[in-house]
Amino acid sequence: MANLLELKNVTKLFGGGLLQGSSTLALDHVSIAINAERPQITAIAGESGSGKTTLARVLLGVIDPTEGDVLYQGRPLKEMSKRDRREFRREVQPIFQDPFGVYNPFYKVDHVLEVPVRKFNLASTRQDARRMIVEALEMVGLRPADTLGRFPHQLSGGQRQRIMVARALVLKPRIILADEPVSMVDASLRATILDSIQKLNRELGIAVIYITHDLTTAYQIADNIMILYRGSVAEAGDVDHVIKQPKHPYTQLLVESIPQPDPDIRWVESGTVQASMSVAPGARGCKFVDRCPFAMPMCAEQVPPLYRVDTSRAASCFLYREHPEHEMERIGEILTPELAGAGTASNAT
Repeated sequence: MANLLELKNVTKLFGGGLLQGSSTLALDHVSIAINAERPQITAIAGESGSGKTTLARVLLGVIDPTEGDVLYQGRPLKEMSKRDRREFRREVQPIFQDPFGVYNPFYKVDHVLEVPVRKFNLASTRQDARRMIVEALEMVGLRPADTLGRFPHQLSGGQRQRIMVARALVLKPRIILADEPVSMVDASLRATILDSIQKLNRELGIAVIYITHDLTTAYQIADNIMILYRGSVAEAGDVDHVIKQPKHPYTQLLVESIPQPDPDIRWVESGTVQASMSVAPGARGCKFVDRCPFAMPMCAEQVPPLYRVDTSRAASCFLYREHPEHEMERIGEILTPELAGAGTASNAT
């Protein structure tokens, strides 16, 4: 199996050094592999503070891991030449959460599309550059005549965010990393933006890493999903199985917390968990133990490994200790349905 982008046992600490108690552990021995042969949409989900954005920044090479490696096409980013690093930055493109803060209000929106074409020498003439920009805008459902030549404040938030998708597209990337791309957009426009991202994956073969706290949108567009809790992988696998039949207690809590369109269900009570045991400060064990209704004494004493719960999913929980352990470094096998023996999820609306 060829991996295009890969994290191998990555840990990221902020603050003090490894031996200082003031450190904040943002990622804790996380691995993920994006397959090059069959580009898919992989969702990274979890509540605020779970490490999602830190994972995105490490994947983009914006920050270096404290431990572990980030590899692109099998080569560590830290060992890449300046030329190779430049190519990596072209082929791995981000779409950020805030569609407002990425624009300079003194420039027309054309500027954010023209600069990358010029910086990466993607067009030999102005006419070629214009053609590339027009094609990218049309691909994300925008009319160039109604978009180009305008200032950012003259466009809606949804239009501005789709321009950022077009900006990524014009560079002909192999991977798009979308960090909460619809969280600051009106609900009426979210489906349009997500459809644009899904279209890039299906029609152009661009792999997508979709980072979100919203399991509903993750289920709609993703093929597979990784659930993070306090910097560690709680559950990972086929999105259809993980969302419909969650195994890890934390994933179950997240799914139960999704508001249901039923007036008889009181959402305030949904997802309420009473912990079955307390944990002493500084104890080394499962990070979810103080919130888990199924906690056992061993959960407070040992870190649960990743167990292969079924053919298309793994969970880090001692409830499944009768199942075989699965090495974190091989998480890519779970996140690639054809290798795990499961079909690709088809949940798009």
